[in-house]
Amino acid sequence: MTGWRKIGFSKLIQEWSNAAHPIAIKALCESDDPLRCGGTWAVGLDLLPNDPQGAVGGVPLPWEVLGLQPQPLHRAQLSTVYPGYPQPSAQETEAAYGFRLRRSSAHLDGLLAVGPEKRRMVKEPHAWILGLPLTASDASPLVVWEGSHLVMQAALSRAFAEHAPETWGDVDITEAYQAARAEVFRTCNRLELPGVPGEAVVLHRHLIHGVAPWAEGASAPPEGRIVAYFRPLMSSVAAWVTAP
Repeated sequence: MTGWRKIGFSKLIQEWSNAAHPIAIKALCESDDPLRCGGTWAVGLDLLPNDPQGAVGGVPLPWEVLGLQPQPLHRAQLSTVYPGYPQPSAQETEAAYGFRLRRSSAHLDGLLAVGPEKRRMVKEPHAWILGLPLTASDASPLVVWEGSHLVMQAALSRAFAEHAPETWGDVDITEAYQAARAEVFRTCNRLELPGVPGEAVVLHRHLIHGVAPWAEGASAPPEGRIVAYFRPLMSSVAAWVTAP
C-alpha cells in the first residue's frame, strides 16, 4: 500500500555496488553532459555500462535478492548530487527552482514535457524503479509520498477513460497530473529514504518521488551522493496505466 519497498543489506547487492562504484565515477568524469542546478546535480542518464542483465564489472545484478522478475535492462542512470543542491540556474525558472526546494522536485517518472508549451504525456512507461546506492551518504536522499501511486492510478485512469488505449501515449494529461499531485501533497505522507551500498529500494511506477535538498551537516564522499537507477519499459502505455 505504500508504493515502495526497501531491500535491506545484502552481501550480493554490496558486491554489485562495489563493482559499479569505480566504473560509475569514471563514467561521470568522462561524461560531456553539463551539470544542472547550478553545478550541483549530474543527471547521469544511461551512463553506467552494465550489460542487459544488469551485470557490471563482471558482477551480476542479484535479481533473486531484489525480488524482481529478470528482464532486459538499459544502462543505469547515475543520479549524482553535490553539496549545496539545488542552486539556481539559467536553465530553470524561479518557480521550478522553488519547487525543488519546497517539494523536492516531486514527479512521476515517464511523463515528458512535450512541445513548446511543455504538455505532459506518458512517453516512457516504466515497469518499476530500482535504486541502488553506490556511495555511503545521508545527503539529498530519495523522497517518496507513501500511497501516492494509488492516487495517481485513479487520476490517470479517469484522464484516459475517453480515449482509445492505443492513443494514450499522445494524450495531454497535464491538468489531471497536476491536480492529482496536489492531492498527493495534501493527503500522502512524505518520507525520506536514505540508503547505503548493499541496500536497494523498489518504487511502484506510479509513485510520486523526488530528491531532498542537501541539508546542513549532511555528508558524502568527494564523488558526491551517487545512486544507480534502473527503469525498464513496459510494452505499452495502456499496460502502464492498467496493470496492478
